[in-house]
Amino acid sequence: MKYLAAIALLFGSPAAAEVVSASPNGFEVRESVSLVVPADVAFTSFTNAAAWWDPEHTYSGASKNLTLALTPGGCFCERFPKGGGVEHMHVTYLEPGKRIVLTGALGPLLYEATTGVMNVEVRSAAGGSQLILDYRVAGFFNGGAEKLATDVDGVLAEQSKRLRAYATGRPRT
Repeated sequence: MKYLAAIALLFGSPAAAEVVSASPNGFEVRESVSLVVPADVAFTSFTNAAAWWDPEHTYSGASKNLTLALTPGGCFCERFPKGGGVEHMHVTYLEPGKRIVLTGALGPLLYEATTGVMNVEVRSAAGGSQLILDYRVAGFFNGGAEKLATDVDGVLAEQSKRLRAYATGRPRT
């Protein structure tokens, strides 16, 4: 038991994930990640998606092809090795070190008549920081959005765990 406590202290408490609401026309999911790193490290880690994003959830099969331009209008994009690419989302609000808002449709939502808003906030907390990601998606969903909410939440929950592992494993300066 004391080993579990030591692991929890080292890596922070588990990420919490939830489907906040779901209906035929949209859904909201929320991921909350406690990190044992300062807020600026948590934010910088989030913005380096190429380092922690699961390659299984890319079109190219390689996270290294992801980029996030940290400026309003900046692209969270993926280039394809043989040319072309995809805009996953774009930056609509940026408060460096604290908050980034991205708009767009992730994964298969790209092919639906939908739009999404991802609000990511990082706050200082006892022992480190807290990253809260809210993703709200609305529009026309073939078959109903409520059927996708749990899957999207599951993918973002896994991504949050990968982010936590990356952020806590970064060298400290």
